Amino acid sequence: MQTDAALKQIVQEKYGAIADQDKDQNAASCCGATPTSNKIYNIMMDDYSAVAGYNPDADLGLGCGLPTAFAQIKTGDTVIDLGSGAGNDCFVARHETGPTGKVIGIDFTDQMIAKARANADKLGLNNVEFRQGDIEKMPVTASSADVVISNCVLNLVPNKRAVISEIFRVLKPGAHFSISDIVLVGELPEALRQDATMYAGCVAGAVQKDEYLEIIAAAGFASIQIQKEKPIELPADILEKYLRPAEIREFQTSRLGIFSITVYAVKPLSAPHTETDAVDSAEEAGAASCCSGSSCC
Repeated sequence: MQTDAALKQIVQEKYGAIADQDKDQNAASCCGATPTSNKIYNIMMDDYSAVAGYNPDADLGLGCGLPTAFAQIKTGDTVIDLGSGAGNDCFVARHETGPTGKVIGIDFTDQMIAKARANADKLGLNNVEFRQGDIEKMPVTASSADVVISNCVLNLVPNKRAVISEIFRVLKPGAHFSISDIVLVGELPEALRQDATMYAGCVAGAVQKDEYLEIIAAAGFASIQIQKEKPIELPADILEKYLRPAEIREFQTSRLGIFSITVYAVKPLSAPHTETDAVDSAEEAGAASCCSGSSCC
């Protein structure tokens, strides 16, 4: 079993290396970090090309959703993007905030930060900044953000509870997040779950969908909603790296599900001040968020 520190090092090295890859190479693999599939062009990413504020130089094809489409960003907002990469979602968010807003991208890798800053300079944007840091301990002041976004990043973080708690800390009371991520329904085969390369490729670092939503509720968030959900299918030539033919057939016919979900939640206007209050708030948020259908916990 890899330690949290070891997994972070793997992610940092992998995503540092792919900062210089082109979009086609990244998009054809699982979050850009696994060997290229010759079966399909992309596995997880959504098409940004028609989105206002889109900049192709900043799109490395590493996402699994389009959180900015659901983030309800307003003119003048302060937006934080977790795992900002080359700046793609930051520049889309900047289009929504306008010149009176502010966008802060946080990324773990020096290479991505350098690439994002170069892209911002080329676009002449002086209200978009990029900070190198660990999103488990963000270099951001408490209660400073109107919106937090992220695209296919939390699944790479070993301590997801720490990240969700940090999101709660940096959001203003009444503010919200919209995050696209990878979750599971059912258990992954052991080879996929344990392999460090697959971890850096998004899937093996994902947690169960119900657990993901519980973590959000336990942090004190309310109004938890799944804004979008789509199934992810790993092609056979990727699975062949990890599974024998019989295991692939079993995997493909099982009820196991790998999904991209985009989740929305609000930091209450009156945030809990004690551990007991936080537990009570989490239970209330969890109850409020549960409903019928597959789009809610």
